[in-house]
Amino acid sequence: MLDKNGIAKRIAKEVQDGYYVNLGIGIPTLVANYVRDDIEVEFQSENGVLGMGPFPFEGEEDADIINAGKQTITTLPGASFFDSAMSFSMIRGQHVDLTILGAMEVAENGDIANWKIPGKMVKGMGGAMDLVASAENIIVAMMHTNRAGESKLLKKCSLPLTGVGCVKKVVTNLAVMEITNQGFKLLERAPGVSVEEIKNATEGTLIIEGDIPEMQI
Repeated sequence: MLDKNGIAKRIAKEVQDGYYVNLGIGIPTLVANYVRDDIEVEFQSENGVLGMGPFPFEGEEDADIINAGKQTITTLPGASFFDSAMSFSMIRGQHVDLTILGAMEVAENGDIANWKIPGKMVKGMGGAMDLVASAENIIVAMMHTNRAGESKLLKKCSLPLTGVGCVKKVVTNLAVMEITNQGFKLLERAPGVSVEEIKNATEGTLIIEGDIPEMQI
């Protein structure tokens, strides 16, 4: 089973040379720490940064340089800063190759719910709706189940939707799954996790074909 850093490490393998990548709040922000050294990637943050680097070491933080989740970040040589209008022009103009988001629920048809739980106060929906409406490739980083042990990979989302039929792949603490017309297709299982465990933790349709390899982190 993976922890949050393990999920981020696995997703980092999906990042390709020359990509422009938007990292959402939470687990996705960790992905920048694990991208291969031999490729060049531009990480974009919707608050107006292009060229984010890994998180700073303790004592080297600059409170003026933050990501969309208000965490201190580093910047790489050539990084630029701009206003929200420019940032969302990049996003809505489909200049981002890959978007990595967290989620509270994902449905088997690729619907995502990640912005609101009814009855609980939220500061706003943020840029997630723009991101999922504009990006061609969306990967979700999330825990497979909630704290009560209930599946977050569902036949149909119960929470207000952020986007419809937009998620391409999901990486959880248990598995890597691709969204297909038939449901969640199991591609890889986390170290030490059996196919049966993944099946029991998935409410939505789970497609299992042949032997499922263990993730290489």
